[in-house]
Amino acid sequence: MVPAYNERENLAPLLAEIAAALGGRSYEVIVVDDGSTDGTFEALQTLRQRYPQLRIIAFERNAGQTAAFAAGFRAARAPLVVTLDADLQNDPADIPKLVETLQRTGVTAVAGYRANRRDTSWKRLQSRIANGVRNRLNGEVIRDTGCSLKAFRTDAVRELPLFSGMHRFLPTLVKMQGGTVTEVPVGHRPRQHGVTKYGMWNRVWRSLVDAFAVRWMQRRALRYRVREEV
Repeated sequence: MVPAYNERENLAPLLAEIAAALGGRSYEVIVVDDGSTDGTFEALQTLRQRYPQLRIIAFERNAGQTAAFAAGFRAARAPLVVTLDADLQNDPADIPKLVETLQRTGVTAVAGYRANRRDTSWKRLQSRIANGVRNRLNGEVIRDTGCSLKAFRTDAVRELPLFSGMHRFLPTLVKMQGGTVTEVPVGHRPRQHGVTKYGMWNRVWRSLVDAFAVRWMQRRALRYRVREEV
């Protein structure tokens, strides 16, 4: 499942790499066009002629990455769903490793962490600060909350309470619902086309606000066990 906002130039190579990584498997690719204005939707329509596995969801206007994830989770028909960014910085070749780990371990979710970030030092610093803040406030140990390359059991993520900004906290939300999470290292590549959609505001400061919201949810989550039911 791929959220895409103004990523027209990255779509053809992305779909080609996914096809190469998943050759011989049965799969679908859901791309959620988050109100793009650069011709992303038209490019996807053309690519669908070459890739029948492609399903397209197009928003009327930009609604944000969490909304794109929510729409993709609801539309997914397979028992497992893998998320990754459209900017080609996530490597589709890592998808089989995430799926195999999910099936072998029996966990609810597998979170990828970028073992070797291919970003500027400034961007890496922002991400390190934001990741530390989120983990500190939410009592977490997730190594790379900002990495979109993750695998989930579809039924579990359909049930998650998602609000704006919650895509950064999917492993934490899974745990709040009683699920389990493990992590695996994944590759990371420099961006070739388009521009990043995140800066200091929405990578650090917005994350701080969202982390407080998740902390509120954690503290007020219902916790009970049924002793018996007659």
